[in-house]
Amino acid sequence: MQTKPRYILVLALATFITSLTLGHSQKDDFVVVIDAGHGGRDPGAISNGYKEKEIALDVVLQLGLELETYNDIKVIYTRKTDKFIELWKRADIANKADADLFISIHCNSVTNSKPYGTETWVLGEKNTGRNFEIAKRENEVIFLEENYEENYEGFNPSSPESTIAIGIEQEVYVEQSIELARKIENNFVNKAKRKSRGLKQHSLLVIRNTYMPSVLVELGFISNKREGAYLNSKKGQLTMARSLKEAVISYKKELDQNVGSNISGFDLNNNDEPDETKYSFVDVIFKVQIAASSKNLATKSYNFNGLTDISKDKDGKLYKYYYGSTSDYDKVKSLLQEAKTKGYTSSFVVAYKNGQRVDVSEVLKSVTN
Repeated sequence: MQTKPRYILVLALATFITSLTLGHSQKDDFVVVIDAGHGGRDPGAISNGYKEKEIALDVVLQLGLELETYNDIKVIYTRKTDKFIELWKRADIANKADADLFISIHCNSVTNSKPYGTETWVLGEKNTGRNFEIAKRENEVIFLEENYEENYEGFNPSSPESTIAIGIEQEVYVEQSIELARKIENNFVNKAKRKSRGLKQHSLLVIRNTYMPSVLVELGFISNKREGAYLNSKKGQLTMARSLKEAVISYKKELDQNVGSNISGFDLNNNDEPDETKYSFVDVIFKVQIAASSKNLATKSYNFNGLTDISKDKDGKLYKYYYGSTSDYDKVKSLLQEAKTKGYTSSFVVAYKNGQRVDVSEVLKSVTN
């Protein structure tokens, strides 16, 4: 396994805030890596005659077919057959592909046959109760790998303390991962008509070293006979795959609106764009979000590559850092470009109305209404 030298990790922490990239990269294709959990000698959960590794693969292959119909989306699979893939290799595939998203597909199972419903997990440090038991189960796959002690530096899936330190590289993408997870769960409810058990966080090895927004999706409980039968059916797999596809497309569309040149139907590079006054709002404040981190930094220019007018707020365990503040959308576009020239190449515009964060796309739609 190729691992980062420790001195690079230390340097990355020391300069953490100045090297963050938060959006999708400026590539021609939007790259999605989809990962069918388990495989080969690792069957995952087995219950009621259903195997997690088989259902996960079937859904991944269907999801890939759905996404591949879009010309600007490139799909990469960690596996397309029943083969064993080490956890670290799955993240490595995504990193080498410079992926924009990493989605790992799994199925749930418990000894009690009653629980049912979907869950979508992002990286976190909540090490108590059922959250830890789920993470322990998923992480114990490492024991099937050769040289796992070397590859995971003595990581112990049975130790809550061992999970706290992982995920430094993923931390910056937590907010975006949560946004994707919300879209996935909402689609499971609204489109697939499934019960959602919500968005959850824990330290999961399969997404700990990915350098992009990443989620682990539990499609449902194969230990529940009714849900297991649904997930094992072609209809169920197609419905779940299409719900996932719609979540990815919605997520990508929002990113395109923030970092692309065409927003809400207006070509911002076109000389015939609407008058400037149509982009000024009395009750809306625009800012450029340049970073999100657990590090509480002083809003001084030396911490932000020379940028001034920095503000921050706390959202849970994360501090979000912003550049500029204006009610003029054209001005915030200029601020966005300035932030990018300072190294924040994937920063993006956010909007606030009456102190509450709102979708930029919804604000801009009001121009045409």
